[in-house]
Amino acid sequence: MLNRIATAAALFGGVLATAFGAQAAQPQPWQMGFQPAASPVMHDINSFHNLLLVLITVISLFVLGLLIYVMVRFRASANPVPSRTTHNTLLEVLWTAIPIVILIVIAVPSFKLLNKQMRPPQIELTIKAIGYQWYWGYEYVDHGGFTFDAVMVADADRKPGQPRLLATDNEVVLPVDTNIRVIVTANDVLHAWTIPAFGAKVDAVPGRLNDLWFRIEKPGTYYGQCSELCGVLHGFMPIQVRAVTKPEFEAWVADAKKKFAARDQAPVALAALPTETR
Repeated sequence: MLNRIATAAALFGGVLATAFGAQAAQPQPWQMGFQPAASPVMHDINSFHNLLLVLITVISLFVLGLLIYVMVRFRASANPVPSRTTHNTLLEVLWTAIPIVILIVIAVPSFKLLNKQMRPPQIELTIKAIGYQWYWGYEYVDHGGFTFDAVMVADADRKPGQPRLLATDNEVVLPVDTNIRVIVTANDVLHAWTIPAFGAKVDAVPGRLNDLWFRIEKPGTYYGQCSELCGVLHGFMPIQVRAVTKPEFEAWVADAKKKFAARDQAPVALAALPTETR
């Protein structure tokens, strides 16, 4: 009997984990924290965030407690003759040394994280993302050189399972367990290419090339959005990335070369954008 209960509990837990994992790469209603990390950099960002949260909470509670103590202990009715103390060497040393220690505790993991973000390992795949008003264009630089545009799917065209305001007509397909570099620029105004689950966010600036890197840990579909105010339809230029195994990626590239290589893609006109966004 106990074995049956344990088996049922394990199956139920597996179903919950699978359901959660299927939705983990996109925002959830009433979500309070980050999306689950899907790259080593994002794991480090989460750890750094948790460290800062602890420090901020402790400092805030200490300051609040100190304020309450001072208001009660040194109120006029309880302290009619106030102290005239002007110096306290021990206190002055403490309130100088403790903040220095706190800053060092913050600085060490901060610089390690920054170094990890700015110094990628050997890059295995490079793609280019170009921001337009209001959609993204992509080029697979070292895998056939084909390009395509990714426009948000309108409500009337959404298929079951496609999240509203996040799904695109063409998705970016990338392999897992691969060091990926994304070169980012813009064609018109400032944009920002962002995938929260990857810890990836970089400005897209006209006339300038910025880049970032990430390594996707597990297959799935991940969503992001432009994170730089870029005009009236800023909120309607999502990013959709599907992570697959390396053999699946190679098969997709072979098909994509045929699908996109012959296309002479002109910039997407406003008339082609979802009608409810205009």
